Amino acid sequence: MYRKAVAPEYQGALTTLSVNSSLVEVLATGTEQLRAAERAGRPGEMARCGLAVAEAHRRLGQVREAEQAWKASYRAARDAGDTAARAWALWSGGTLARQRGAFALARRLLGLAAELGERGGDIVVRGYSLAGLAETGRIQGDYEAVGRLHEQLLAEARRRGEARHTVWALEGIAQMHRNTGSYDRAHVLFEEAAQIAARADDRRGHAWALRGLADVVSVRDGDTERALALLSEAETTCRAMNLTSALAYNHKMRGNVLYRAGRYAEARDLYEQALAEFRDMSEPRGEALARLGLAKALAQLGRDRDETATELASLAAELDRIGLRHAREMVARAQWEFGLDAERALEVVR
Repeated sequence: MYRKAVAPEYQGALTTLSVNSSLVEVLATGTEQLRAAERAGRPGEMARCGLAVAEAHRRLGQVREAEQAWKASYRAARDAGDTAARAWALWSGGTLARQRGAFALARRLLGLAAELGERGGDIVVRGYSLAGLAETGRIQGDYEAVGRLHEQLLAEARRRGEARHTVWALEGIAQMHRNTGSYDRAHVLFEEAAQIAARADDRRGHAWALRGLADVVSVRDGDTERALALLSEAETTCRAMNLTSALAYNHKMRGNVLYRAGRYAEARDLYEQALAEFRDMSEPRGEALARLGLAKALAQLGRDRDETATELASLAAELDRIGLRHAREMVARAQWEFGLDAERALEVVR
């Protein structure tokens, strides 16, 4: 039995905030309480409130502000001698680094966060940090290395009845199955994640699960209208909670669904929208995926062959630089699909 989802990153004076609180509300309340803690000279409370401020900025796509906030939270935690609060600040910084495509930095910060969490006796931040390491590896396409860690974290979350972490782990495992072609298994896991999230009132987790379901329903079943309906439901939640990054990924997925249905002009418009959104929040992984979708849609709409080849080659080089293995394989498949640099593309796919 799962308890109602909570947001452990909302700490100190902010524990009354819900996991479903609008990020604008979180930012406003967190900033107000942070200023109050500063005036009172309470570094421990400054660290806790600063964490929520950092996370709100990050999820709103405000990268520079998020960077400043997590570092300030860490300094305050250090001044307070609060090891667990230091771990939470590092977790936030590592998560931001992953979002920005700085994967080596993400692994270093998240690894330190897990160590400090264990030393400080906070099993939640330790679990979140290990989950962050697992997600970093998964995003880079290193499924063999992180698959077991995902399963381990899922078992721990189920044992403690932590709905939010259970949903996260299910979605991560489902995504790996989806990316390796095990669509039936992916569908089962995304569906379970959506059900648990709904019962636990985890609207963010539910929105991400619906996005995953939409993807599988589209690619496995060819059910375009069902997929679009799921994405519309998820978008409502993203807008209500100001989930900027999730909304951009929703728009990118809508483009994927439309592309698979042969509705290339509509797909192009969605990819262009998502690309602008990802660029606004400095999220290179999302930007790369939107660029890939846009390049494919434009090619289907008659774009010059040499322009398509140049764009895909540029994108391949960027993904090699960032270290996104699965996305790089997707570019190789697109090059093969359009007969561009086919020999090199097949080498990458193999």
